[in-house]
Amino acid sequence: MSSAATRTAGQDHLWSVDDHLEDILGTVRPLEPIELQLLDAQGCVLVEDVTVPVSLPPFDNSSMDGYAVRVADVAGASEEYPAVLTVVGDVAAGQAEAPYVGPGQAVRIMTGAPLPPGAEAVVPVEWTDGGLGEGPVTGMRAHSASPEGAFGQVHIHRAAEARAHVRAAGSDVKAGDRALEAGTILGPPQIGLLAAIGRATVRVRPRPRVVVLSTGSELAQPGEALGTGQIYDSNSFALYAAARDAGAIAYRVGAVADDAETLRATIEDQLIRADLVVTTGGVSVGAYDVVKEALSSVGDEDEAGGGIDFRKLAMQPGKPQGFGSIGPDHTPLLALPGNPVSSYVSFELFVRPAIRTLAGLKDVHRPTTRATLAADKALTSPQGRRQFLRGTYADGTVTPVGGAGSHLVAALAHADALIVVPESATSVEPGTEVEVVLLG
Repeated sequence: MSSAATRTAGQDHLWSVDDHLEDILGTVRPLEPIELQLLDAQGCVLVEDVTVPVSLPPFDNSSMDGYAVRVADVAGASEEYPAVLTVVGDVAAGQAEAPYVGPGQAVRIMTGAPLPPGAEAVVPVEWTDGGLGEGPVTGMRAHSASPEGAFGQVHIHRAAEARAHVRAAGSDVKAGDRALEAGTILGPPQIGLLAAIGRATVRVRPRPRVVVLSTGSELAQPGEALGTGQIYDSNSFALYAAARDAGAIAYRVGAVADDAETLRATIEDQLIRADLVVTTGGVSVGAYDVVKEALSSVGDEDEAGGGIDFRKLAMQPGKPQGFGSIGPDHTPLLALPGNPVSSYVSFELFVRPAIRTLAGLKDVHRPTTRATLAADKALTSPQGRRQFLRGTYADGTVTPVGGAGSHLVAALAHADALIVVPESATSVEPGTEVEVVLLG
């Protein structure tokens, strides 16, 4: 089953994890490309190949501070018998013109400066007396020009081969080369390369904007004093951080009380800045499950597939789920259960792939591997449910952390993997090979 047509299955239909995910990824589409300034494009995905307009480096230049020389003039140079050359000028990085290097001459050169005409190699300053006749030195010394226009002499104590310490034009990339290909995620090195070849803007799919909100009158904000029957709102903080980790621009909305009209109005107000809305809580069968009440009748029920479908999944934790679209732009909305572990596991399985699909990424899923179960006793799992248990993974072994309870936030904080128990298994013995979803 896939796409909006699957939402006609009815309230009693038990969805598989795979069918629910297929419905989501069959509905969510990558965001339309836009042109962004380089500094705004970090974390975005290129939608076109970028070709190099100018070679890097664009000219032969020195990789060292030293002296630009002719190879024949320093052949056989040594500490005992140095080559003595006349210094005819300086050339620094960014200098437009450089003196010509003739026979018996040298030009003092700085790192990154263009190789002067006539020069064939660069002798590092450490191989010279720095122009003072005092033997090898480790720094550049100033020269005093002679009355004839020369800059004095330099003693060179080592020979140099042709092109020594010279960065050739185009040795990094050549004009016409492909610098980056479509589908590349723009991290710091890629931003640097684009700047180096002169690109001020780039065409990308923008980072998805994800609005996260919790529901529940029992929720207090961290930093506040807890009242009777209250708990702190941890879900919206965890999901906000998870959305950012997935590459989104995240917006966290404070917890909304158990009032359908307030929730509906809050979500509608957030649509202006949302490419995806994620709610947590209020999707079960309780008397105060306001997300279902607020959203089951919201959306344009037309051929475009608007509206939210609330469904039961054959998984633990995270059985109650909601998915659909809302508002005039059919903004995707995923409604997750309210228990902290259920909420986070649901995010990893369903929301993260949706965010990465919106971003235009090819690989939308967390990596998985096979690992040996290291446990004191067998793991139990309900028949017909795919269970996701928290664990720590290292060197091909996975160890359970905490129990199966969907409220165990501390255990979740110490886990870096999910242990997958398939629907067909009711127990898994220690030493068994299991599937593991890697969260780190």
